Amino acid sequence: MAVPKKRTSRAKKLICKNIWKNKAYWAALKAFSFAKSVSMGNSKSFSFYGGGDSKGFLSTEKNNKTLE
Repeated sequence: MAVPKKRTSRAKKLICKNIWKNKAYWAALKAFSFAKSVSMGNSKSFSFYGGGDSKGFLSTEKNNKTLE
């Protein structure tokens, strides 16, 4: 099994850790922004129906209208 010859310095560890944290921060920010735009109805690529207590993709009101 391959083992590194030298120990990684504390500074290098912190740099790598901060890069990873920065990527995670921006990914979370992007996801939150997307969720916010979808819930506000400003999304052009994703539709969301947020009315009433729905138990699936369609609410009960829509199901009743389609059955009649």
